[in-house]
Order: sequence, then C-alpha cells, then structure tokens
Amino acid sequence: MPQPEPGIGVDGLDRGMLPGLIGYALRRAQVAVFQDFAREMAGTKIPVTPGEFGILVLVSRNAGLSQTALARAIGVDRSTLVPILDRLEHHGLIKRHPSPTDRRTHALELGTTGTALLPVYEAAVRRHERRIQRQLATGEGSALITSLDLLLDGALQP
Repeated sequence: MPQPEPGIGVDGLDRGMLPGLIGYALRRAQVAVFQDFAREMAGTKIPVTPGEFGILVLVSRNAGLSQTALARAIGVDRSTLVPILDRLEHHGLIKRHPSPTDRRTHALELGTTGTALLPVYEAAVRRHERRIQRQLATGEGSALITSLDLLLDGALQP
C-alpha cells in the first residue's frame, strides 16, 4: 500500500504542520489510549476513568490525604475535584471524613467498595498497559515515560 505524502493522512486530509507537532501526536495517542482504557474498564462492576483510577491509587497509598493535597497532586483545582470525589463516594469507592489535624478539610480513604475493587482495577490497567505497549520494544515504554516527564518539565517552565 503506498504511503501518503507528508502531511496527508490515510484519509486524504491535508493536516499541514500538525503531524510534526508533539502536542498533536500526544492528543491523538491520548484519545486512543483513553478509549482502550474505557473498553477495559467496561468489564468491571463500577467502571472508572483514568483520572478516577489515579485518584484511587493516590488515596490508597496516602492515608488521610486531604482534598487540597490530592487536587495539587493531580493538577486540578478543588472545584474540579469535588464532583469527581462525589461520584467516587456515591459508589463507595472512597470515604471522606473530617481531618484529625484540620477540621476545615476532609481526609480521604478508600471505601469498602474501593478496597475490594482496587485490585480488579489494577489488573485491568496492567492488561491495558500491555496492550497499548505491544508495538514498543523492551525499554521503549520506560523511555517514553522519561521523555514525557521531560516535556512536562519544559512545559511548566516559563
């Protein structure tokens, strides 16, 4: 099958400079990865998004984590985080209770359902990761993560 000329996609659309942009490639890859993640999670009792899975991991690994610290760790403001936590709490995946050190904030922990389902989610994520990395040679996944961390560092600097 003949290869399209540079900038021309397999669908015949002229994408101009887009194929050479890291952000464009990242976004296309993100969409495909998130779609695969959603397909994998569809088989679980309570499907979660990649962001929700990340929250569950952080909460499970950091007992009593505050909502403020969690928002900072995942790079969102608290007003964005609250509806996500509401959903997770509604399903019993997390619990919020007053912080023993600061009554103005909530401490987070996994709920009973979250404790039961986190190993199921982790197994699903491992299958998902194996599938999305199947075209990569040994070590390329780690190298990609390192490169993405460098891109993040560069993007965060003024």
